[in-house]
Amino acid sequence: MQQVDGHTAQLKNEAEEPGWEVDPDDDWGVAVVATVGRQLRLRREAAGMRAAEFGARVGYGEDLVYKIEGGKRIPRPEYLDKADEVLGAGGLLSAMKEDVAKVRYPKTVREIAKLEAKAVELGVYVGLSLHGLLQTPEHARALFEAWQPAYSPDEAERRVAARMARKAIFERSPAPALSFVQEEATLRRPVGGTMVWRQQLEHLLGVGQLRNVTLQVMPTDSEAHPGLGGKIEVLKFPDGTAVGRSDGAYSGRPISDPKQLRILELRYGTIRAQALTPRESLTFIEQLLGET
Repeated sequence: MQQVDGHTAQLKNEAEEPGWEVDPDDDWGVAVVATVGRQLRLRREAAGMRAAEFGARVGYGEDLVYKIEGGKRIPRPEYLDKADEVLGAGGLLSAMKEDVAKVRYPKTVREIAKLEAKAVELGVYVGLSLHGLLQTPEHARALFEAWQPAYSPDEAERRVAARMARKAIFERSPAPALSFVQEEATLRRPVGGTMVWRQQLEHLLGVGQLRNVTLQVMPTDSEAHPGLGGKIEVLKFPDGTAVGRSDGAYSGRPISDPKQLRILELRYGTIRAQALTPRESLTFIEQLLGET
């Protein structure tokens, strides 16, 4: 607790800020956070402000301020906004939010997010779990908490935040065309318990009604189809190029060769033809929600 302008304020400490640690194996991320931290420290010192005073002004404990300035913690976007205001940086500190936000992605997720951010079209079939772009935070958290070997609570939160940040694809303008085919079993599994499951189904109904989204369900009693070999994903970009990946083809590695892409597109098209129509799929989800 700290006295600020006659009021007692609760300053944020490390225990209240899980999931904002820097991955020591991410060289780019380490460099970005160190640079941002150094700029924060230099501007604070130039303003003649001690860390404790500055922390009180932005709502953070002194120890956490030192860790952010020392490149040991990733600053939240609101921390940078508040620091910009307190230090009179004229928007220069706030402008660092974009790069800092990317640091929260694990390296592998960062590459996926970069492709999704450029795509004008995305088509994906998933058989074992809901696609990350369709998950609620609670659903994603339950999946990460069940992972083995177990993630630490901080790492689990970091991965949840990264997954949710990717959902910015739904807010882009112009909106990309997004197509999802999910196996029925992925909708029936009560990940996170009944309430989380219901919220997830309600979220799917909302997403499925977006004008740029096509959501289809593959019934469990359907005959064999090309997706039984695993996940299929195809992303197309404004310049006409594309990238695809399938668990059951090309060793699961990303491919961009036109001939290989045509094969993945043929398989995905066959899957969509065998699945329930978008309208039938939303009706199915509504019925499933009524059963919970």
